[in-house]
Amino acid sequence: MIAYVDSSVLLRKLLGEANPLEELFKASYFVSSELLRTECLRTMHRLRIAGVLNDEEMAGRCRILHEAFQYFEFVEVNREVLDRASEAFPTSLGTLDALHLASAILWKRTQQSELTMLTHDRSLGRAARSLGFAVFGV
Repeated sequence: MIAYVDSSVLLRKLLGEANPLEELFKASYFVSSELLRTECLRTMHRLRIAGVLNDEEMAGRCRILHEAFQYFEFVEVNREVLDRASEAFPTSLGTLDALHLASAILWKRTQQSELTMLTHDRSLGRAARSLGFAVFGV
């Protein structure tokens, strides 16, 4: 399975939250938007500032993230992605989710390959399903 992974899936696993998505470990290839890096690292900084993570925990989790990022093919947030994300989708979708879905759509079209969406975000999952993606996590 080739999996498009959004930050909710990676962060749930990294932070040891309940019900991590087991399909993550069934994937043979990982794709995501460049946004994944930013979203995950910003979350780590927010947790440190909020006192949820101390400096050592933050450093350890950021190291794990950087190691995980090496296994991803990242879709560039370019004009084509931005243009597709600004267009209508069949369901309501926020800006970052629209960028993720646009990245997945363009990767799938360019690679002419099936792509499974892994997300814990209900609106992203609903929009991806409405466009024919297999979705796990919601």
